[in-house]
Amino acid sequence: MSIVAASLSRIKASPTQGITALAMDLERQGRDIIALSAGEPDFDTPAHIRAAAVRAMDEGKTRYSAPAGIPELREAVCRKFKRENGLDYAPAQTIITSGGKQALYNALLASLDPGDEVIIPAPYWVSYPDMVLLGGGTPVFVETDPANGFRLPPEALEAAITPKTKWLILNNPGNPTGGVMGPDDLAALGAVLERHPHVWVLSDDIYEHIRYDGAAFATMAQATPSLIDRTLTMNGLSKTYCMTGWRIGFAAGPKPLIDAMVKLQSQSTSCACTISQWAGVAALDGDLSFIEKHNAVFQERRDLALSILNQSQGLHCAKPGGAFYLYVDCAGVIGKRTPEGKTLETDEDFVTWLLDREGVAAVHGSAFGMGPYFRISYALATDRLEEACTRIQRACGELS
Repeated sequence: MSIVAASLSRIKASPTQGITALAMDLERQGRDIIALSAGEPDFDTPAHIRAAAVRAMDEGKTRYSAPAGIPELREAVCRKFKRENGLDYAPAQTIITSGGKQALYNALLASLDPGDEVIIPAPYWVSYPDMVLLGGGTPVFVETDPANGFRLPPEALEAAITPKTKWLILNNPGNPTGGVMGPDDLAALGAVLERHPHVWVLSDDIYEHIRYDGAAFATMAQATPSLIDRTLTMNGLSKTYCMTGWRIGFAAGPKPLIDAMVKLQSQSTSCACTISQWAGVAALDGDLSFIEKHNAVFQERRDLALSILNQSQGLHCAKPGGAFYLYVDCAGVIGKRTPEGKTLETDEDFVTWLLDREGVAAVHGSAFGMGPYFRISYALATDRLEEACTRIQRACGELS
């Protein structure tokens, strides 16, 4: 008899974290590796946020909080949603979690019953389907069109909805594509959802503030206010605030759902790190001028990487409007042979060879539900990004 639960056979380990761990291991072995696989800003956490954590420790604020979070941070979350999104939530309608991933995990495990369906536009963040499967649900994938900026068309959403549909997951701006759905796009989806009152919306806004070229943002409950009573609006501090290791996510929604999520959390992690929660208050209520400065650097990196990769044989990438990823079409290298004589049959073959040949770690697009593509993150030092993209270009030139 196996010690491993049968339910784990339904899921796989995170491909992005697996590739990042492999890149780190190769670095420890002495290889010159440039990891473009992790979605993590290279900027330090802003000083005023770090100072708030130090104050919390000095003041002895190091004990457990209530499972839902410290009242001060839940109140700050309400202020953030009101100030930035025009949404009115009470603190009792919020939850603080150990990273944004736990907010998603709690919501799905607290709400799914066997047979429930969850609509997930593809390409998608790698963890969505596995969370649905762990919760006993069934992922329903809807492919999007790169020519349309990977936006989910209303008619495709309509066609995917069945009596079993429980959730629609929307990640905006999107990982892995960087695509942005504007207020009109969301309103069109909202009009479909208004006709299907049994479908809830899980709005993953973790990249909300990382946008370029004037791309407009809205969250679903803002674009279609009639859906607020069946929308969970989720966000976190990892990306915008450069706080990946601090592990603070948050969500707001109807109180019965929040209560269920808190109940689940009380029997899992108990609460998020209290020191990080106090830092979160400073993050949400403090000076946000660093965001514009960071985005200017990200945009320069995006444009640099696009220029090099779009001059590479067999590669093509459209300009994304948000996040810090490029989702690169590599159909032009599939079927080609490497100098070692191996035929590249899939996008996974390509990124595996790229790591071995050039020491560049990327993530194959099939892990995100659409190939042949690969994803790179440009949230790393500009000189290293330029070197990595140059290596990719060189590798493509060596294929025959």
